Amino acid sequence: MPDLGKYADTVLTAYAASILLLAVLVAASLWRGRRMRAEMDTLEARMRRDG
Repeated sequence: MPDLGKYADTVLTAYAASILLLAVLVAASLWRGRRMRAEMDTLEARMRRDG
């Protein structure tokens, strides 16, 4: 790891914040994808029943 000197805290905090934000975005995307898949399955079942 390179020597960051007096900026080490700032740089490491920025890395941690970036990783946290990426993790939140991935989790939100997976959650929304599951929700949409469940809704699509419900709509497909309704169409089969009605059609």
